Amino acid sequence: MSGCGGCASCGTHFNPILEGDDGALKRALYKSMGHTDEQLRKPVIAVVNSYTNATAGHANLNELTAKVLEGIDEAGGVGMVFGTIAPCDGIAEGHLGMRYILAAREVITASIEVMMRAHRFDGMVLLGSCDKIVPAMLMAAARLDIPAIMVNGGPMYPAEYKGKHWDGNIVTEAIGWKMRGEISEEEFAHIENIAEPGPGSCTMYGTANTMCCIGEVLGMSLPGSSTLPAVSKERRDCAVETGRQAVELVMSGVNARQIITKESIHNAMVYLLATGGSTNAILHLQAIYYEAELGHLPLSAFDELSHKVPLVASLYPASEHDMIDFWEAGGVQAVEVEISKLMHLDALTVAGKTKAQLLAKGKRSCRPEVIHTLAIPVRNEAGVAVLHGNLSPLGCVVKPAAVPENLMVFRGPAVVFNSEQESVAAIMSGQIQPGSVLVLRYEGPKGGPGMPEMYKPMKSLEGMGLSDTCALITDGRFSGSNRGLFVGHISPEAVDGGELGLVENGDEISIDIPSRTLTLHVAETVLATRRENWQPVNKEVPRGFLRLYRRWALPAAQGAVLTDREED
Repeated sequence: MSGCGGCASCGTHFNPILEGDDGALKRALYKSMGHTDEQLRKPVIAVVNSYTNATAGHANLNELTAKVLEGIDEAGGVGMVFGTIAPCDGIAEGHLGMRYILAAREVITASIEVMMRAHRFDGMVLLGSCDKIVPAMLMAAARLDIPAIMVNGGPMYPAEYKGKHWDGNIVTEAIGWKMRGEISEEEFAHIENIAEPGPGSCTMYGTANTMCCIGEVLGMSLPGSSTLPAVSKERRDCAVETGRQAVELVMSGVNARQIITKESIHNAMVYLLATGGSTNAILHLQAIYYEAELGHLPLSAFDELSHKVPLVASLYPASEHDMIDFWEAGGVQAVEVEISKLMHLDALTVAGKTKAQLLAKGKRSCRPEVIHTLAIPVRNEAGVAVLHGNLSPLGCVVKPAAVPENLMVFRGPAVVFNSEQESVAAIMSGQIQPGSVLVLRYEGPKGGPGMPEMYKPMKSLEGMGLSDTCALITDGRFSGSNRGLFVGHISPEAVDGGELGLVENGDEISIDIPSRTLTLHVAETVLATRRENWQPVNKEVPRGFLRLYRRWALPAAQGAVLTDREED
C-alpha cells in the first residue's frame, strides 16, 4: 500500500504495482479486458473459483462467484477471477486416480500461491467445497498471509431410499447387496439414479464437510455459513456478504495469520474431536499449521485433547443424521456454544469479531438429538483418536465415532495385502473370514504413492456383511464416509521400514481404542529375523507430479505435506 491507500480523487492506486509509469503496462493489460482506471484504483480482490462441472460439490461455484463479485463491487473493490483444479474423490476412488488426490492438495496450494504472487492481488476470496480443495485453499491463505476469506458451495441434500436418507455411498454398498442377491439389477440401477440428487458436497460428514466446517471454526469463513445447503437462497446471500467482507479485510489490514493461529487451530482440533469428523482433517490441520509457519503440529497434541473432549455430535455415516439435519440443528455455531469452555474465545474471525463476541449471540441446538450438550454428550470420549504401539510408534489414527461398540477392543489374525486392489478382490470373492484384521500396506505417502483412501475395501466389507466382525489397518487413509473398525495413517509407513512391512498372514494384532494401543503380537526376535530378509515393495507410477510427491512428501505423522526438507 502507498499514499492514501488509493482513491479516484487523488489518482493513486490501492495496489502499488499499478502505480506510476512502471504500472502502465499492467494497467493496459487489465484495461484490455474492460477494467477501468477507476476500478484499478480500488482494492483488487482475487476470486479463486474452483468451479468444474466434473465435480458435484463445485458445480454451483460459478453462480456463487458471480455473487461474490457483486459483494466486492458493492463494498468498493474490484474482483478478478482465476481458477484452480478440483478433482473429486468419489470419481478418483478405486483406481490410479486416487493416488493423485492428496497430492492434488499441494498442487492447488501452489497454483494459488503462484497466481497471487504473480499478480500481487490485495486480497482473495476462496471458493471450494470438496475434500482436498478446501484444505489446500486454507493452506494457501496461511502461506501467503494476506487478507483472505473462504466461502464453500454448501452440502447436497440427501437421497431417500425406502424411508431412509442416504448419500452417494449407498451405491458402493448396493454392489454387495446385488452380489448377495438381495436386490435386482433394476433396483441397483434405480439406486444409482437417485443416489446423488443435486449439486453440493456429499451430504455425509466426510472430509469435504468436515473441512468446510473447520474453515468456519478457524474463523476463515463467515459465522453460520459452512452448512448452508448448496441450493439455498441463504447460500447465495452468504456469497455476496463474503465479497463485501473481503474488501473490509483489505481495508482493515487483517491478514490470514492473524486468524490462523495456534489458538484457532486448537479450536479446530477441539471441534473435530467433538464432532467425530473425518480422520483426514488431522492431516489437513497439520498442513495448515505448517504453512502458517507455526512448526509441526504433532499427533500427540490430538491425542492429549482426545482424552478431554467428548463427542457432542454424531453425524452420518456415524449416525443417521446428515448435513441437512446438522444445519437445521444449528450447525457449527451450535456445537461451538456447547464446547466453548474448551476453546480459545479470543481468537479473531473474518467477521471482525472474536469467537467470544460471536458466541455471545450464538444459539443452542434446536435439535438435541443431533447436537448434544457437553454435560450429556453422545459419548464421553472424542470422535477421533490417536493410537500408538509397536506397529505404529509415531502414531496412527482411528475414528471411534464410526466404530461399533463391540469393536472398540479387537484382536484377530492378520490377512496381509500389499495393495488396495488385492484386498478388494479378496473381500468380494468371499476369502475374508469374520474376526480378521486386514492389513493394507505400501499405501502411504511414499509407498502408495500419494496415500490413497482405502474407501473401497471398507465399503466392500460393509456390502459383504463383514464390517461388524473385521478390522482394517493401513498406512494409507480412509474416506470420511467409512464406518467400522479402521485404523489409518500408520507411521512409519511400510516402505520406510515400518513394522507394518514385517507383518505376515496369521500374526495376531490387537486394537484397543480405550487404551489407545495398536499391537502386533510377535516376538522382537522374530521381527528382527524378518527384517533381515525384508525388501520394500516399490510401485510404479506414471512420470510426472506423483513421482515428485513421493520424493518430497513428509510422513503422515507430519501431515504428508510437501517440503524441500531443507527446512526440516
